[in-house]
Amino acid sequence: MSGLVDLSTAVGACPTERGALAVSGPDAEGFLQGQLSQDVAALIPGRSAWSLILGPQGRIDAFVRVTRQAADRFVLDTDGPLEQAIARLERFMLRTDVALVPLEWQCIAVRGPGAADATVDGEVVGPVPGGGIDVLGPAPTVSPDVPAVAPELLEAHRIRCGLPRMGVDIDERTIPAEAEVVGFTVSFAKGCFTGQELVARMDSRGSTAPRYLRLLTLSGRVGLASGQPITSAAGVDVGVVTSTAWDTIAGVTVALGYLKRAVEVPAEVRVAGLLAQAAAVPRRQSQS
Repeated sequence: MSGLVDLSTAVGACPTERGALAVSGPDAEGFLQGQLSQDVAALIPGRSAWSLILGPQGRIDAFVRVTRQAADRFVLDTDGPLEQAIARLERFMLRTDVALVPLEWQCIAVRGPGAADATVDGEVVGPVPGGGIDVLGPAPTVSPDVPAVAPELLEAHRIRCGLPRMGVDIDERTIPAEAEVVGFTVSFAKGCFTGQELVARMDSRGSTAPRYLRLLTLSGRVGLASGQPITSAAGVDVGVVTSTAWDTIAGVTVALGYLKRAVEVPAEVRVAGLLAQAAAVPRRQSQS
């Protein structure tokens, strides 16, 4: 049975859902180099990097991890709709010798201090921002000495780490800067890629986004829902909740949501009529 493991001090594992897509063929590297925000060409076999697949206007179509398995084979994995990522890639596959093949893979999330040292086996062992690894493959395994973690604790850990989920905290309207993912998903040295203009312009000009992803903490167990408004102490709408979880270990409710840039954090806001502490999510740099 899944136990109460404090992932801030101990390692634990939990199955989780991630779609996986093999991208292979003679043109695979060049194709992905032009479609992903990361420097795919710089990856060596066995290494992974987090990346974005952007639309032409710079909004996020998919939030993925890319792993190079061989010179002409890559795997993209995502916790968002895999069909959406495939459809977006297929739009730009003109005169390109590339095959996209969905994989019937499973994923085990390993989190907590020492996660990277756990004995695991899988086709892909990819790092996760905030610490931890995902083990993916047809039948991934994790050493039995790593205790099982309840799914709600894994979700609370994700939220505390400020790692957005595609389709929940990110949708087709989201721009990279407001989701606080630019630092670990975008290479500004690789050259052109679809959707680059908006990202590069905001970075070079130091432009601010209209809203930013923030961490919310509320005392006790509170039933929140995605889309729930966030207000200031004066009752003015300043944002919206995107995901939430009950942190059994800490005895608090944690959530992610977008707050208008005028709200300087740390700050006190209100959700469902209750006081919430709003804080910045961690900003991270690329870790391929």
